[in-house]
Amino acid sequence: MSGTRRASIPYQPALDGVRALAVTAVLAFHGGVAALPGGFLGVDAFFVLSGYLITSLLLAEHQDTGRIDLLAFWARRIRRLLPALLLVLLAVLLVGRRLMPSTELGALRWDALAALGYVANWRMAHRGGDYFAATGSPSPLQHSWSLGIEEQFYLLWPLLLTALLGAAALRSRPVRRRLAAVLLVVLAGAAASALGAAAMFAPDAGDRVYYGTDTRAVALLVGAALAVLLARRSSAARPGADDASAGTGRRVRHPVLGALALVGAAGTAWLWTTAEGGDGWLYRGGLTVAALAVAAVIAHATVSPASSTARLLALAPLVWLGRISYGVYLWHWPLFQWLTAERTGLTGGLLLAARCLVTLAAATGSYLLVERPIRRAGRLPRAAPALAGAAVSGVAAVAVLGTVPPATPPRAPIALGAPTPAASASPGSAAAAPPIHRPGRRPGPPRIAFLGDSVSWSLGTYLPQQRELTVSVRAVQGCGIARLPELRYLGEPHPNYPGCEHWDDRWRRGVRADDPDVAVILLDRWELIDRKLDGRWQHVGDPAFDRYLTGELDRAIDVAAASGAHVTLLTAPYTRRAERPDGGLWPEDDAGRVDAWNRLVRAAADRHAATVLDLNRRACPDGRFTWYAGGVRVRSDGLHFTPEGVQQWIAPWLLPQLYRLALRGG
Repeated sequence: MSGTRRASIPYQPALDGVRALAVTAVLAFHGGVAALPGGFLGVDAFFVLSGYLITSLLLAEHQDTGRIDLLAFWARRIRRLLPALLLVLLAVLLVGRRLMPSTELGALRWDALAALGYVANWRMAHRGGDYFAATGSPSPLQHSWSLGIEEQFYLLWPLLLTALLGAAALRSRPVRRRLAAVLLVVLAGAAASALGAAAMFAPDAGDRVYYGTDTRAVALLVGAALAVLLARRSSAARPGADDASAGTGRRVRHPVLGALALVGAAGTAWLWTTAEGGDGWLYRGGLTVAALAVAAVIAHATVSPASSTARLLALAPLVWLGRISYGVYLWHWPLFQWLTAERTGLTGGLLLAARCLVTLAAATGSYLLVERPIRRAGRLPRAAPALAGAAVSGVAAVAVLGTVPPATPPRAPIALGAPTPAASASPGSAAAAPPIHRPGRRPGPPRIAFLGDSVSWSLGTYLPQQRELTVSVRAVQGCGIARLPELRYLGEPHPNYPGCEHWDDRWRRGVRADDPDVAVILLDRWELIDRKLDGRWQHVGDPAFDRYLTGELDRAIDVAAASGAHVTLLTAPYTRRAERPDGGLWPEDDAGRVDAWNRLVRAAADRHAATVLDLNRRACPDGRFTWYAGGVRVRSDGLHFTPEGVQQWIAPWLLPQLYRLALRGG
């Protein structure tokens, strides 16, 4: 950093008030406050404010010194943002190792690395490749996507602005004409971003548009355009320094700006109380309108610090919350994920209040003990060793905590009770059962094939290896037997995964290849969610939907038995995959839906002379969802099974029954 005085703009408490309202909207949205379905637009308010402030600072520096010290600017950004982020990353990795299912820890490692590299928005846009992560609870670092967009702006915009101002200076243009050229570029960029979002938006491309830097840059560029406009207003006075008339001392009223601010505040309130993330109109101009509305409020508060707009935004509680808003935003999302209704015993408003209090405490501690001391360290060299060490520690923590797999018990064979001398031997020394010879079937040891969805996959995959029988897993992650294309998962529209509409063909190929003696069918999540049938949302338990599921279940049994296998149906266990933001359960976790599905399973077994084994009773022995059974954790994420739960609790109950069914041919 050079030894010259760094240019700055006057501190304006009202802008902290904007931060406070923005972060409050985000907290309310993530806390499930029904009155603020558009609270996520608080992030766009942050974007507008960031674009305005950063551009104002850069223009003020250029006006005072004739140049922009890029290294010094980036050093200030690092001191401001990185320490608190590193603290949150370390906490998330440590707590995640204890609270998150092992199937999602690998995805968390990549989320942490993306957050550390400020590219989390692109990571979140393409995170769906990991099935367990894509269908599980949101990542505790999901909110870092907005930090990625801002940091990418902080990196690229100063370079572009420096180039634009330098090119204008070479042509000896007056300051106002230089700023006019910059304004044209900024407005062109904002228009391109808005048009790109509109062109790319589609129901199946929502994540790409929502998280993309190019499609969300419009708010940042609207803020930058506001800074340029106010800089042009008076090249002699920095934006917002005073609202007095030059040389007269008279207060100047700005009725047009006041009216625009009123309209902007009303528009912001309307958007925050009505918009929803999947609304197509948001990406076809709505986000631009939201950014312009916030910009109008900022403009009035900045130009007229004595106005009612500025005075309301400068109320002491708002200013205090605005000062710690960065830490509030960083901490709120993982804390909201950890402080669940199940862990706290709270729901609704009490749960939100508890989450917010803990978040405020964490953010205040971060601000007083980490953020402010490092910012006050002055020049980067004084803080550089600590920042470098923290960054290295963060990378090391991500690498170590993200890659060390949790310990799993050995997959010891289970004594299956075979009517051979081997049956009385110890499990580890059990000999293979004699081949089974049946007309038209391949000879060999008893063969068991698992069909179904990811729950069946977790059960079959984690079974201990057996010498007396052969187990194959043909279950398909993400695919049940219901194939209606319009569905809701965790309250949001969700597509069928590719190939799920042809599940019966996939099962048929697996059965043909394995030629099992017993075909085990376990289906759960995808039959319990809401799907649109006959033009309306329905679910298991509704008569028309039950008829649809019955037809698909009959087809599933016919496919499983096509090679002569005896079909065994497992009841679906109760689930608790994820909580709603207010602490309640999503409809697909309703025990009544599980019971309704299991009734269909039993009825289908009666029609087809199949066997039903009550897996629900084994996994949930008390008649309700539980994480533990038989002294071992049986569920990893509220839906899928754990390796130790399968091997120590379910397999000793399940495998002997399947073995006996295979030996007697059903």
